Amino acid sequence: MDLETRVALIGILVENREETTKLNSILHEYSAYIIGRMGIPYPKKGISIISVAVDAPQDVISALSGKIGRLPGISAKTAYSKI
Repeated sequence: MDLETRVALIGILVENREETTKLNSILHEYSAYIIGRMGIPYPKKGISIISVAVDAPQDVISALSGKIGRLPGISAKTAYSKI
């Protein structure tokens, strides 16, 4: 991996379950950069909450988050470490 990587956490809210196949495909495409992933279903509200920890160059993190956020019914926000 590139020496100029950053650690970030991408928070994903899935409100449209029909898009999960596309979401998983995107995450698989970037699997080389993924440190870990945790999914929490929240049936009471009909959503799922996913956190994805990544170590990647800034542009890769932005591309990943952007692709996820463009899926209908799915939102993504990224928090970066200061390291």
